Amino acid sequence: MKSSERSFARRIDLTSLQLFVAVCELGSIGRAAEREFIAASAVSKRLSDLETAVDTALLYRHSRGVTLTPAGESLLHHARTVLFGLERMQGELSEYAEGVRGHVRMHANISAIVQFLPEDLGAFARAHSQVKIDLQEHLSSDVLHAVQEGAADLGLCNTGGPVATDLQSRPYRTDRLVLVVPAAHALSSQAAIHFEQVLDWDIVGLHANSSISLAMRAAAAAAGRPLRQRIQVTGLDAMCRMIDNGLGVGLLPDRAFALMHGVGRLQAVPLTDPWAQRELRVVARDFDALPMTARLLVEHLTRPSSSTFAPT
Repeated sequence: MKSSERSFARRIDLTSLQLFVAVCELGSIGRAAEREFIAASAVSKRLSDLETAVDTALLYRHSRGVTLTPAGESLLHHARTVLFGLERMQGELSEYAEGVRGHVRMHANISAIVQFLPEDLGAFARAHSQVKIDLQEHLSSDVLHAVQEGAADLGLCNTGGPVATDLQSRPYRTDRLVLVVPAAHALSSQAAIHFEQVLDWDIVGLHANSSISLAMRAAAAAAGRPLRQRIQVTGLDAMCRMIDNGLGVGLLPDRAFALMHGVGRLQAVPLTDPWAQRELRVVARDFDALPMTARLLVEHLTRPSSSTFAPT
């Protein structure tokens, strides 16, 4: 850290940031002082010192209260981020005091969560019972962004191509997309199918920015055909129910379909397109810089599987 950066950090104190956020939320120094049980004059002094520390005005003061300057809006964003980070730090450290010896934050897409993570994380938890894993489901693009921003230690997603140069990745699992149709559908008897043939039918899809939806749109554009995605849902079980009730056809990963096989009378038809074969990857900013518990999890996830899965 440069000396100028150290000097800035020393000029900013957390109590002043907390009071600044309170004033911004309530729009009044007096109301903030009441909520924080501190004299209004003391709040005003801290705000003035804060403006001196950053060398710019943060608030417009008027008879009805205060409003933010552009610099104040920027500081408010960063102050909330800092205070939220401290709350998470406090929560994680309290867990160490209670016996939790490690904490890994992971974001993963729905394909990884449905198909592979329950078994993999279950086995890891049995071997490392004192490591806590915080897992959140997000779109692949959001997973990458969370790792880049430091909101997650690890990400699991379909990268769909080269990972950003500031991230590292390792292979996790592969899956293959299949076309899911009602058992009585005209396409159900096909041994395999090219996606361009699917474009004649209404499609039930996931979120518009999901890796599957992006791949379908790219394939439709390459074929010069419109994508008739009439219905979008957020879960694979909801997609299967929509398809079972004749509202369209859809694409699912093969193992996910096998796990959803009891949802309606449905048939899976393999896709012949090269992009239907997908790779899930573990992503981090720097694998070597991860805490020991996160590195243990990476080793567990990237270890060659002792068995392969064959869809039924």
